[in-house]
Amino acid sequence: MDLIRSTVQIGLEKPVKLLHVTDTHLGLVDERDDARKHALANRFSTPDRARDLAEHLAYAKANCDLLVHTGDLIDFVSHENVEAAREFVADEHVFFIAGNHEYSQYVGEAWEDQAYRMNSYMQMGYGLGVPMFFNSRTVGGVNIVGIDNSYYLFQDWQLWRLKREVEKGLPIVLAFHDPLFEESLFQYHRQVSPEPCTYLVGCDEEHLLCYNEFRAVQQRPDEPTKRMIDYIKNEPLIKVLLTGHLHFSFESEIAPGVPQFVTGCGYNGVAREVTLL
Repeated sequence: MDLIRSTVQIGLEKPVKLLHVTDTHLGLVDERDDARKHALANRFSTPDRARDLAEHLAYAKANCDLLVHTGDLIDFVSHENVEAAREFVADEHVFFIAGNHEYSQYVGEAWEDQAYRMNSYMQMGYGLGVPMFFNSRTVGGVNIVGIDNSYYLFQDWQLWRLKREVEKGLPIVLAFHDPLFEESLFQYHRQVSPEPCTYLVGCDEEHLLCYNEFRAVQQRPDEPTKRMIDYIKNEPLIKVLLTGHLHFSFESEIAPGVPQFVTGCGYNGVAREVTLL
């Protein structure tokens, strides 16, 4: 396991430890799946992702209060992927919020919108057995809140739910798949990736100029998304953001004193142990 350690002071009486894991991309198939899904299962030349996931969970149970998984647990919807994911997220030591690949049927074969998401959700048998669009849990006096922003957008009902979580008066760790736009993260991604976009939520028109038309349309923030980002940046109880999606690790601040941790690929064994003090 490639373990990153991060510490954040949020004023707790007793430390809380979280193991942040993301982008495991399980690629499990069996005789129930077609040839296209078998081909997808071989698209990553990586070690056994199921083994890495089990190692992460074992470490979290031995050393942390909770494992927080921020999506792309599976690479695509297959019978065995869904069964393995359901078993993993059912563990009481796991907190989960969905990424875009939780809804991918064949990866990139269709425009990903709410209708596509819900079609996959129904094919899974109403999701993975835990809340996938909005989730929350209190651990050691900290409120872990997960929000599905896997298509680069937030919805107004999610903002309403987040405000209800804030009413609990506890420090909040936000967990979602796609990171929020932040200048240093944007520039770093441009340096290390040949992609025509940076896969960040909330890029303004100036920063979208370098995107191709498809990615600009896909990732341009709408008004509910802008409202959510503004709220996140200005709500004092929001202390930490845990994100993934980019397949590399990065640390920056989304607002003064509020770190946004991007954690690298779970399928490469990467995990981040976050100690809250």
